[in-house]
Amino acid sequence: MLDLNRLKALHAVHVYGSVGAAADALMVTPSAVSQQIAKLERETGAKLMERNGRGVRLTDAAGLLAEHAERILALVETAEADFEALRGEVVGRLNAAAFPTAARGLMPAALVALRKRHPDLWVQLHEREPERVVRDVARGELDLGVIQDWLNRPMAIPDGLSRATLLDDIADVAIPAGHPLAGRKEVELAQLHGERWVSGSPGTVCHDWLVFTLRSASIEPVIACMADEYPTQLALVAAGLGCAIVPRLGRDCVPDGVSLVPLRPRQSRRIYAIWRSDAARRPAIRAMVEALADASRTQENAWAVS
Repeated sequence: MLDLNRLKALHAVHVYGSVGAAADALMVTPSAVSQQIAKLERETGAKLMERNGRGVRLTDAAGLLAEHAERILALVETAEADFEALRGEVVGRLNAAAFPTAARGLMPAALVALRKRHPDLWVQLHEREPERVVRDVARGELDLGVIQDWLNRPMAIPDGLSRATLLDDIADVAIPAGHPLAGRKEVELAQLHGERWVSGSPGTVCHDWLVFTLRSASIEPVIACMADEYPTQLALVAAGLGCAIVPRLGRDCVPDGVSLVPLRPRQSRRIYAIWRSDAARRPAIRAMVEALADASRTQENAWAVS
């Protein structure tokens, strides 16, 4: 009888490409992964890993077994989802992740509500960038993720994943308080031609979106400062070092010296939850999505009265 945990370890090495990466995904030590695969070798009587320079590689036998393991693990997940749905109880463990501003702006309220409503559900939260969240949910490392994309640059979602829209997060331009456009009712992107910009790091969703959006308005962006957290971006704007486009969920406390002006045309990003379609019957998934939707409505109501 093949041990499920050992198959899971082999499958993780197959998917992530190394023992170290598999250990990170499974949240165990590399030694634990190697031990599981060594036990699987003894069970099967086949060599599954061999040295390859400083690392290791899976043998052909391991590749074949890993393909079977993927189907077995998918069947196990479906069986667990069906059993939970049959009982109708929100129990067990849920691995969830959200990008930084959602982890800060939505997750706390959602997790507190879940704890009150369903005390037998344990949710472990991770903070990850949207692209990694999509990948990890698709691979089964995460049960549910909260991601974002911009309406003028949507993100592709792989087959096999379901999603639910949580909210549209409107973005305003943050400019130094002494700027000639400060205090206006709205500003067009074209009016920001020649400005210096504060942006996220290259390769992040927000950096790539900013460059794409400015170039779509015939503005070649001049990036003066790069910071991934919006509070840091706002501090740099307050210091007069550039302008930034900041979604409302990302601006916890606006420092003195910053003027926030709505953009025309309006810029916004969509925030939504994703999960594997095969797991949609799990009551825990439904409860998590409901809690996130409630937290999103509360946030939207707060914006409406501010």
